[in-house]
Amino acid sequence: MPYTVKEVAELSGVTVKTLHHYHKIGLLEPSGVTEAGYRVYDVPQLERLQQILFYRELDFPLGEIKRLLQREPERQAILAQQRKLLLDRKQRLARLLETLEESLDRGNSGQPMETRKMFVGFLREEEWREALAEQNRHLRDAYGFDLLAETENIQVTEMNESAREAVRFMNGMAEALRSGARHDDAAVRELIGEHLAFLSEHGHDTDPGQYAAQTRFFLQDDFHRSMLEGQQTGLAYYMCLAAEAYAAAESVT
Repeated sequence: MPYTVKEVAELSGVTVKTLHHYHKIGLLEPSGVTEAGYRVYDVPQLERLQQILFYRELDFPLGEIKRLLQREPERQAILAQQRKLLLDRKQRLARLLETLEESLDRGNSGQPMETRKMFVGFLREEEWREALAEQNRHLRDAYGFDLLAETENIQVTEMNESAREAVRFMNGMAEALRSGARHDDAAVRELIGEHLAFLSEHGHDTDPGQYAAQTRFFLQDDFHRSMLEGQQTGLAYYMCLAAEAYAAAESVT
């Protein structure tokens, strides 16, 4: 029995507007449209929606979800991969929760927490090296630059903080693009300004011209362009235009 878009929304907790958006971008096509113009969904579409929502729980951007589902259409293989990703996150969150609980207990009792236990659950140096391995291989093979060799001692706390800022900034730029904001919109300029200020405060001075050059590199380099486009289609081009507009505006102030 086919389900209406309203019934799918009630069943899944996803809004009708979101289902319409998924249809518009080709992520979740309905099984058909009635003579009255209403979308209807069958079980295969509900299964695909379930897979989409698992990926969303893992914070995958829609563009990347679409690419993954196109590349790996076998449902059991997708679910097996998602199970591993969710279990990894569950274990990581469990470690973080234990650290948080002990921090609260120590604070309530007025006893200091052992320093070696304060950061259990956060990414450690070996995990950062693993996370950067693919990018490092590309930079080494394409440009002869060994990122990990240049970074002998990874400062884990700094990397975690920088990663949070990168996620905040990239999500903000992707949302600006999705919302139709112009690349030279005041809100976009403010977002770039805040990001460059963060870099400066953390010892990575990047002036507007250097940042614009960096985004041009991301646009021209296959690896980095694909990484940005996987988060949001058009993001690499949008960021380049936004950075150049920001640099131009700063040069006359």
